[in-house]
Amino acid sequence: MKVEDQSTQPGSGTGVAQYPELAGRVAVVTGAARGMGACFALGLANQGVHVIGVDLDQDVLQKSFDTARQEGRLASNGTGSLTAMRCDVSRRDELFKVAAEAKARFGRLDIWINNAGVFIQAPIAGVTPEEVERTFGVNVDGVIFGAQAAAGAMQGGGVIINMASVAAFRVRRGRPVYSASKAAVHSLTQSLAVELGDQGIRVNGVAPGFIDTEMTNWVKENPEAMAKALSTVPLGRIGTPEQVFNALLFLVSDSASYISGQTLGVDGGSRHG
Repeated sequence: MKVEDQSTQPGSGTGVAQYPELAGRVAVVTGAARGMGACFALGLANQGVHVIGVDLDQDVLQKSFDTARQEGRLASNGTGSLTAMRCDVSRRDELFKVAAEAKARFGRLDIWINNAGVFIQAPIAGVTPEEVERTFGVNVDGVIFGAQAAAGAMQGGGVIINMASVAAFRVRRGRPVYSASKAAVHSLTQSLAVELGDQGIRVNGVAPGFIDTEMTNWVKENPEAMAKALSTVPLGRIGTPEQVFNALLFLVSDSASYISGQTLGVDGGSRHG
């Protein structure tokens, strides 16, 4: 069930649906220190979810959460919470420790967001073995190991969301390794939905397009590159992390209880433009 909330808290702003059934649930968000991950963690907490945000840079992560509290962006009258924890998602053992911490701290695990990712801009002739290993280690291994950790800790069902990309469906020059890693995420989303369905676990993906985050600063700072990027977006504008969060929020809610194995594009039409 959803209701409309007119507050201005991030993740619950004007016209953004509120899902009361999410209050008290427990979520893990990887790559939560910056950008979309930080938006997801705060947005879920403002829905009443107990969120464990993980990132390789725990200092930045903790500062992000502390700043949100100090600035009043975490609803003071809500039931949600934010907990910071260091984790390298390319390491299976560390992800399992996060899942165990969620169970130990809150007694349950309901939502797992495989958001952590790295972006490599390099043509196939110039990409290094280290760049390939790092890209697939975070973008693909992190999803596989994250799903293993989540499925082992969820009891009676749950939701896993994998962050893919428009690059999984529409490739461009100079990013073959990144595109391949995100295509793998899309494929994994379908496979995991089939494998985990009998445990009551839904698995879906979100595929953002051109979104206003630190990862796209190099484009925004170059007028020519910005114009070229926007020319590929039928809606003609850059997206926001909050718009991606709205899609994710629907998919983790009970309103999407019969949706699994899908990858939802949040790209202004870029996949088809």
